[in-house]
Amino acid sequence: MNILETDIQYLKGVGERRAKLLRKEIGASTWGDLLYYFPYKHVDRTRIYRTIDLSDEMPYVQLQGEIVGFKEEGQKYRKRLKAIFRDQYGEIELVWFNRISYFLHQYKVGTPYIVFGKPTRYGGSFSIAHPEIERVGAPNTSVGLFYPMYTTSERMKRSGLTSKELSNLIHEIMRIVKGNLAESLPQYIIDEYQMLPLYESLENMHFPQSADLLRRATMRLKLEELFFLRLRMQYLHNMRRDKSRGLPIVKVGNSFNHLYHNGLTFDLTNAQKRVVKEIFSDLSSGHQMNRLLQGDVGSGKTIVALLSMLLAIDNGFQACIMAPTEILAGQHLETIRGYLKGHPEVRVELLTGSMKKSEREPVLEGVASGEVDILVGTHILIQDYVVFKNLGLAVIDEQHRFGVYQRSLLWEKRMTVEPHILIMSATPIPRTLAMTMYGDLDVSVIDELPPGRTPIVTRHLYERQRAEAYSFVFDQMRLGRQIYIVYPLIEESEKSDLESLERGFEEVKNMFPAHKVGMVHGKLPSEEKERQMDAFVNGETSILVATTVIEVGVNVPNATVMLINNAERFGLSQLHQLRGRVGRGAKQSYCILLSANKIGETSLRRLQVMCSSTDGFYIAEEDLKIRGYGDIEGTMQSGVGEYLKVADLARDGRLTQFAATLVDAVLEEDPQLEQPHNAVLREKLHSMLKDQKDWALIS
Repeated sequence: MNILETDIQYLKGVGERRAKLLRKEIGASTWGDLLYYFPYKHVDRTRIYRTIDLSDEMPYVQLQGEIVGFKEEGQKYRKRLKAIFRDQYGEIELVWFNRISYFLHQYKVGTPYIVFGKPTRYGGSFSIAHPEIERVGAPNTSVGLFYPMYTTSERMKRSGLTSKELSNLIHEIMRIVKGNLAESLPQYIIDEYQMLPLYESLENMHFPQSADLLRRATMRLKLEELFFLRLRMQYLHNMRRDKSRGLPIVKVGNSFNHLYHNGLTFDLTNAQKRVVKEIFSDLSSGHQMNRLLQGDVGSGKTIVALLSMLLAIDNGFQACIMAPTEILAGQHLETIRGYLKGHPEVRVELLTGSMKKSEREPVLEGVASGEVDILVGTHILIQDYVVFKNLGLAVIDEQHRFGVYQRSLLWEKRMTVEPHILIMSATPIPRTLAMTMYGDLDVSVIDELPPGRTPIVTRHLYERQRAEAYSFVFDQMRLGRQIYIVYPLIEESEKSDLESLERGFEEVKNMFPAHKVGMVHGKLPSEEKERQMDAFVNGETSILVATTVIEVGVNVPNATVMLINNAERFGLSQLHQLRGRVGRGAKQSYCILLSANKIGETSLRRLQVMCSSTDGFYIAEEDLKIRGYGDIEGTMQSGVGEYLKVADLARDGRLTQFAATLVDAVLEEDPQLEQPHNAVLREKLHSMLKDQKDWALIS
């Protein structure tokens, strides 16, 4: 077994109790997990200060001297321990608020110590709370080094798992694995680009000997992460392209031509036409299609998907479209049947989990016999009892709600040749990022909105202007319009957020007593949530007070105002998706971003971006600049975050491109990674594919 796979509890100084805490708080289950838990910063401990050097601007200091006395203060449950620490220039107080008996036993008066911590001024003197202390000349000292600072939770600190203790544990792992740590990159790549060896890279990430070695170690590990992320994606892409047979969808028949030439009341945009051609090229290539269709809200992805499904039907196959919610599935059904009006030979049916058995069985029979041409549904489509006669194309709407594994289950709906896959995402992602993150897919982008759409007007108002916002809402309702009022619901503060939502619901009802107000959030029972949403969709409710459950899929053309409370708490991607719920009809629509009276600079910048543009791709680019890739990661396929401990796709663009070029060169020379010099790559790749449940897709 690889030594880094050893259970964390068998590391000296951990044990069962601490292991449980490390697993829960920082996700460290093995020695390797802890070794790859990197410091969030390093502090220069090469200098020892004097007490007379201290100032308010100093973040951390290191002093050398001795403790000259202790005293305990406070009541029974609010005790604190103080120590007077003296060097030859003066004195400073050291303070502890817990584990008092331990520290009294641990540190001795008159012993020379090195003290490290953050100085804080109280009155005219400085003190350091919970300092790190070690004897002068102690082994494994941090003095003279760039000292690592690790993120630790309060629960960890209470159990003694401080940043210093994590440093000691990692130091112990480094001691044990020295000389036994296998390289993770081929030697020819390390030599060609003069990289630090893996052991030296990890050692200098934690305990750098110099600023230059820390920089080189960081570059080595960033490149390695980006390299393997790209390798996994590109390898899957190449395997599917070269090995997967594609169902023969080679002709353009009556169903497609009828809709394309006679059934549409509008002209497709050039972007839509281009994407339809890209899809048909895939379908007729002889290989299985795996294509991501990106398009902003309102760009016309659904009609492109329908035309693609009609191509499958014209060639004797069935098609399906899988949506993340029953409401969205129902709206897809209405939209598709609307487009196919007067075209009765194409049978379209709906399948959802809430349908009664008597409703479901005829649909299942029609799917199994081939009489149902297009099946619209939710995740129920991947259940074993849904059996297609001849599934040729599966469309997945909102990819990030399902992920790679669910996609693979759809492929298995055929026993011989897998169906073609088209994934639609309304979350714009910068193209270079999409190419990296969806490396196992081909990417099409609808980057053009249909003509004649009226841009949504977006305004930022502060809480003190709430009356102005409500006055505008009232004016819109007098015109017969409907309104969304959204409240945040963040997991960390879920209880208080729900209370705010309910208070807001009561406030809105009081403000607009003549209008029916509905409320919906994710904690409601499914039946009640569907009832409330349906009432708004059908126009029975004028105002819908909601959380972000309405972010995806609700299409209400008469809704013209999106009022977002505490807008500073949302990411740009979420704000853009919420705004996309209005502007669905011909009427002028508005988005009001209501924030606290005082907000931070980053939050203000996000709201300014929203007010300046309705272009989702521009907003996604700005999101990357402001927050990095983390916000966008949730919209990507699973497994990204665990591979990126050091690299940042937003900030390491050049390195990402270099890694992609390097991977392409490796795979061009050795497509199956069969050469002896690439054995380490093949081993690592196989491990990654198994971890992500992709192994069955290529083996």
